[in-house]
Amino acid sequence: MTIQRGSSLLLLALGLVFTQCKNETYQTQSATEAVATAPAEKEYEYDTVPGDPLNARIYTLDNGLKVYLSDYEEAPRIQTYVAVRAGSKNDPADATGLAHYLEHIMFKGTSELGTANWEKEQEELAKIEALYEKYRQTTDEAMRKKIYNQIDSVSGVAATYAIANEYDKLTTAIGAKGTNAYTWVDQTVYVNDIPSNQLEPFIKEEADRFSEMVPRLFHTELEAVYEEKNRTLDSDSRKVAEVINAALFPTHQYGTQTTIGTIEHLKNPSITEIKKYFDKYYVPNNMAIALSGDLDYDETIRLIDKYWGGLQKEPIPAFNVAEEQPIQQPIVKEVVGPDAENVSIAYRTPGINTRDALVVQMISNLLYNGSAGLIDLNLNQQQKVLQSYAYDTPMKDYGTFRLTGMPRQGQSLDEVRSLLLKQLDLIKKGQFDEELITAVVNNDKINTMKAYEENSNRADAFVSAFIYDMPWEKYVNRQEEFASITKQDVIDVANKYFNDSYVVVYKRNGEDKNAQKVEKPAITPVAVNRDAQSDYYKAFMAEQQEVKPLQPVFLDYEKDITEASLKQNIPLLYTHNEDNGLFQLYYILDMGTNNNQKLGMAVNYLKYLGTDKYTAEELQKEFYKLGASFDVFASGDQVYVSLTGLDENFEEGLKLFESVLENPKPNQEALNDMVAGILKAREDAKKNKGVILRQAMVNFAKYGPKNPFNTVLSEKELKATKPQELVNLIKSIPTYEHRVLYYGPRETDNLVETLNENHLVPATLKPVPAEKEYAEIDFNEPTVYWADYDMVQAEMMFLSKSVPYSKDIIPVVRLYNEYMGGIVFQDLRESKALAYSTYSFYSPASEKDRANYLLSYIGTQADKLAEAMAGMQNLLTDMPLADANFQNARASLRNSISTERISNADVLFDYERAKKLGLNYDIRQDVYQSANSMTFDQLQEFQQKYIRNQPQAILVIGSKDKLDFKALEKYGKVKQLDLKTLFGY
Repeated sequence: MTIQRGSSLLLLALGLVFTQCKNETYQTQSATEAVATAPAEKEYEYDTVPGDPLNARIYTLDNGLKVYLSDYEEAPRIQTYVAVRAGSKNDPADATGLAHYLEHIMFKGTSELGTANWEKEQEELAKIEALYEKYRQTTDEAMRKKIYNQIDSVSGVAATYAIANEYDKLTTAIGAKGTNAYTWVDQTVYVNDIPSNQLEPFIKEEADRFSEMVPRLFHTELEAVYEEKNRTLDSDSRKVAEVINAALFPTHQYGTQTTIGTIEHLKNPSITEIKKYFDKYYVPNNMAIALSGDLDYDETIRLIDKYWGGLQKEPIPAFNVAEEQPIQQPIVKEVVGPDAENVSIAYRTPGINTRDALVVQMISNLLYNGSAGLIDLNLNQQQKVLQSYAYDTPMKDYGTFRLTGMPRQGQSLDEVRSLLLKQLDLIKKGQFDEELITAVVNNDKINTMKAYEENSNRADAFVSAFIYDMPWEKYVNRQEEFASITKQDVIDVANKYFNDSYVVVYKRNGEDKNAQKVEKPAITPVAVNRDAQSDYYKAFMAEQQEVKPLQPVFLDYEKDITEASLKQNIPLLYTHNEDNGLFQLYYILDMGTNNNQKLGMAVNYLKYLGTDKYTAEELQKEFYKLGASFDVFASGDQVYVSLTGLDENFEEGLKLFESVLENPKPNQEALNDMVAGILKAREDAKKNKGVILRQAMVNFAKYGPKNPFNTVLSEKELKATKPQELVNLIKSIPTYEHRVLYYGPRETDNLVETLNENHLVPATLKPVPAEKEYAEIDFNEPTVYWADYDMVQAEMMFLSKSVPYSKDIIPVVRLYNEYMGGIVFQDLRESKALAYSTYSFYSPASEKDRANYLLSYIGTQADKLAEAMAGMQNLLTDMPLADANFQNARASLRNSISTERISNADVLFDYERAKKLGLNYDIRQDVYQSANSMTFDQLQEFQQKYIRNQPQAILVIGSKDKLDFKALEKYGKVKQLDLKTLFGY
């Protein structure tokens, strides 16, 4: 399970005692030479917590910079976060969105990186800054337009000296992954995952990056932020969240300001204010570096001190927390939009560093944990609502707690609201099993173990501790404190905070009459100077010759996977877990809904059924108490039956798991409710633009009017289905030929014995039935398919069918995707400011004999769609040559593969994927061996053969009254797709 920022999982850690110690000196010379010639090396004090699962060392440099380190050799890579303890709450009230915009600007380089002539560029940037100050102080619209034309003109001149994306070129060249950043209310955090042999170049470059801020390519990046704002205006869930926060926090910045900022402030940006913000908050004593991965503690802290230690400590402005007055009665709000209806109830809670906040986290888990919470069992399990959940969001000064529910057909939002509040009342009255608290604690420990298997989660724990000003001792100790929470604590806190002091938001389906958008300014595309290189970049790349390369480790399926045979010759594929006491068990059948449409319905039905020994609710409680969970999933061509949890409870969990498959009890009422829920969920899916574009329209383009997505059971067929029919299907799952996958700590003999004893199968297994195949259609003529949807933006995909899967072209495919990813971003976002989100990639098929596809996406304002389509089409037709980008793409490909390590259960699933493609070896070997020798000519040959002028299906979703249909007609015959055609109902 992945830790999500702001979720209660961030608080999970082991509770132990805090100590301080000093590390030993680090020698780089022989002992004799050191004594004779070298001054004493600096010693670094660090804090630790004995027994800490991360074995973390926390340092504080002389300038106040916090450094969190954890050595965890998951792969020869290091997850890095640079965290600033300032977010949108620190924005000036008259310049909201500033922290977020600064985050974007921090990727534009420095006075040395990203510039071809800093002296001349600096002069133009000063003019732009002055013009923006004049612009934001001017109210006359004609004069504002004139000033903006000046800004646009001067920006074009400044761009001739700039080198776009040079920072990204550096990170790409060293093999960094996941380069990104995020801004939230309390923090701004910069993210990179780097190869361990690139630690020093990376630390040096990051120190340079954070030592100054250069507002390069400002107005084109501002347009990208406009588009990001428009995306939020198209998101009903984001609108609900903003309404909730504004009502809960009428005084504090959590509610009075949004992270992206108001439209008015975005239209009147101030480079001067952004510089002030940078100078105030981007100082070492307000920042932290969090690293987890394959690192040496002593070497790493010395490198960080070497390059970051010279940054100057500065006074940090105090943040005065606004005191919110109690909410005396429910505050009722309404949000209207195209998405499905729901209702949310939200409460204000105390800040994360209080014990009450920890109890709120417990209450959240008692209500909803995905298995045995009150909402899970009383509402979702019993199908009293379509879906519902609860979660807490801890923040520094306050927190929030939220209940959300989606209605069934004919159910009012008030009825859902009442059901949710009744579950909360049960908590307030203490009407819940005290054993549930113990189960929540145990499952939190399991979730922590799972989370800490990934360096991203380990480093993210450091970020949370720093941002919330929580000593590592307290962070680590919170799980022990969490385990000490009593039932009375829960009752007391629930009654203290969860009365009539809530905000309720009714999300209605309909047209938002007050919809806003950020209007597009007149922006002239700027030069990106793809082949230019700064002196800083040249020096950096020259130093790469001194970096010792890492050697790749490829999978050897025969060595990395233990194969055994269970009774009835069932294949067992096994990899050993040497990290912790968790296991994952899978039964896999090569049959799915393409073999039997009702199979998906049957596996969904299973979660509502009990056995001869347990009710459905009791089953969920039993699994949760064991620290285990089971799931059954059906795709078009496979069924996965899975059991995961603590290995110490493996036998008990397996017996319970097998009893569920062997002896489910039919339940007519549960089936009736499930069918009604399916029908309501189908209607809701037709209101989801993501489902319409990415699933319904893509499947229509690939397979035609009858396709895997819209081939569903009719309402009549659903209602005619009998409980016993589905139960028989469930029981039949283990009777077909299948294989077993296991990742865990057990040895082979013990595992085979346990499975043979408990896995219930007949004497003879049946072969799987024939699968219905869907033929992929050829794109004989260019066609534009469009669907009407009430939205500010328009979203578009270019889809091209290519040749069937062939392992021979995979190396050049990987290089093409690496290269074109940067080119598309550079051209459509950096140069032309046409989109916040855009990409293009060639997608190999997931099984042999299926076609590969080229998929290109852009989301933009509807009035920029024509420009965006032309821009994307030009790139697909004439792939530009940018030698620096090409060399970086090639280096990145090798660096990435040399540091990738496929481990744990992923080894098994990588083998599964390879088999479907007819491979018996790790295909990355071919990519790595080819990467250095591939030329741009080969890339161009691939582009000419498989991409240029290939027949296309262009998919567009947007509002009918905003789309430019004349522009669409240039790309082919325009056909509207109605929802019934797309969804099949």
